[in-house]
Amino acid sequence: MKFARVAAILSALSLASPTSAFTTPAYRTQITATATGNSYNRSYSTYLKESTVEEDNAEDTAVEEKTQEQQPAAPAAAVVVESSIPPPTTTTKRTTTTKITADRIKKATKERPYPLFLAEKAASILPSFKSEDYYPTNTQKERIIVLGTGWGAASFLKSIDCNKYDVTVISPRNYFVFTPMLAGASVGTVEFRSITEPVREINSKVRYLEAAATEVDPKTNTLSCVSIVCEGNSCETEEFEINYDRLVFSVGAQTTTFGTPGVEEYCNYLKQVGDAQQIKNAIVNCFESAGLPDLTEEEKIKELSFVIIGAGPTGIEFAAELLDFIEENGARFYKELLPYVRIKIVEAAPSILRPFEDGMKEEAIRKLTRKIELEGVPTLQPLEILTNKLVSEVSGNYVYFKDGEKIPYGMSLWAAGIGQLPITSNLLDTLGETEQKEAQEFARGRLAVDPWLRVIGGDGKIFALGDCSCVSSAPMLPATAQVAAQQGEFLGDFLSKDYCIDAMDDKLLPPLGMNADQSKTLADKIASFAMGDDEIAPPFQYLDLGILAYTGSGSALAQVQIAPGGGMPGTTENWDPVRLQIKGKLGFGLWRSIYLLKMTSPKNAVLVALDWIKVKLFGRDISIL
Repeated sequence: MKFARVAAILSALSLASPTSAFTTPAYRTQITATATGNSYNRSYSTYLKESTVEEDNAEDTAVEEKTQEQQPAAPAAAVVVESSIPPPTTTTKRTTTTKITADRIKKATKERPYPLFLAEKAASILPSFKSEDYYPTNTQKERIIVLGTGWGAASFLKSIDCNKYDVTVISPRNYFVFTPMLAGASVGTVEFRSITEPVREINSKVRYLEAAATEVDPKTNTLSCVSIVCEGNSCETEEFEINYDRLVFSVGAQTTTFGTPGVEEYCNYLKQVGDAQQIKNAIVNCFESAGLPDLTEEEKIKELSFVIIGAGPTGIEFAAELLDFIEENGARFYKELLPYVRIKIVEAAPSILRPFEDGMKEEAIRKLTRKIELEGVPTLQPLEILTNKLVSEVSGNYVYFKDGEKIPYGMSLWAAGIGQLPITSNLLDTLGETEQKEAQEFARGRLAVDPWLRVIGGDGKIFALGDCSCVSSAPMLPATAQVAAQQGEFLGDFLSKDYCIDAMDDKLLPPLGMNADQSKTLADKIASFAMGDDEIAPPFQYLDLGILAYTGSGSALAQVQIAPGGGMPGTTENWDPVRLQIKGKLGFGLWRSIYLLKMTSPKNAVLVALDWIKVKLFGRDISIL
């Protein structure tokens, strides 16, 4: 079984004990980077231990560090004397005075000018400095636990400096999946293995534990997990705890049903590889069932009715892929059944594809509702779009609407929204008495994070990114792979540098450089220039590259943002970004090119390209596996 190896891993690492850690055998308990006498730490409370803090009108905070020669200190309580790593020697701290004011914080977190931000992004492609140039070799690595293997986690693992950190990934899924292509995989356009990449191949220096996190305790920096251990045909759950120094919370989100009865029991989702596999089998089953003898015409139509609830990119792209299957392979396998096929896209809003401009929406509707001409088959126009339709209930045979109408179906897909996972809600409850509670006014169930992705109320120990987070200093970002990937890349790069990131006196101050002589990359220099501040770390800023959507028959929509608008997103008066609209065959070429470039590895890009060629030559596979 796939979970069997977890038991051996847990046993070897002795993770059952809360005090165990990934350290050399000479250590019996975990060592943190704030150990007494350590020449390297990432905490305001220790780094500024000799400093003075002043407040002026609750806005200004002055931080002064005094030069002090420290004699070799006794190891901290967590360090065993017989450690194989020698204790650090004398440490000198520089004399600097840093004044942090409300105006300075506001200026630092302000959106950087777009031209400079583009230059910063371009410069980030250049090779960066190595951590060993300034990182003490006699310092124990901090342990980072990464929850999840989605877009944010994968980008983080690519950019984090494993020479500085001991990184462990915990997830019940040991691979990353390229989710935009799940719609194609659900009808056999691409193979499932072509759009997945094992975590261990993304970064060979990280550890992976096949388990699910159930609870986070910010007070003790402890994570509770559960794994499934199988021996033969017998399986049982095993619980364990693991400590962390930093936690990267990137668990994503789950499909939400909005409390609609019957959705969980009768509808398919499209979030995981298993979902796509189930949909692929269901489609073929519908055709095979409709081909049974003695079925009436009404029964055949019911079996071959596919209802897609939700007209966002997921629902639209699945409908487009299903149409391609009918148009390109249907006549070969099910010619006599094609006249009975019905595809209905149901949307509660007045229009489809809300992020797109009106002209692009009209193009999508035109392509999706096109007529299909096949030899030996009457003209087909199988797809219908139903807007302003609210689903009230789903049964085993019908989808019911609040206006009293109902439609039969053979297979239904629910693609109508996302909600938070239980572990996210549990962490919010744990942080309920902190500033996180007030931040929920705008976060609305997500984890509110500061501009550097530190969870508010998490003392700088917990970071969150992707669909489970909400940046407090920016408008609500869309729950897309693009946002999560950029946040993961930013966080990995941010933690790979030396900044004071922990809270001081329960306050999350802007991260300041710990070493004045630390070299900066060209991207950092551009960001500092744009901010007008050389000491504060540049905060996260989202670069909207645009959105894509496949509309079928070798056509796609590509809405590329080339300049931001004035004001704030979502305000019709001021928000008017400059967007390049590409559609048709040119959009299709751009859609495929970008997806190939965004693949996790060259291997995946080659496999997907070969899948496209294979389908063109031999058609899609209809085996039920």
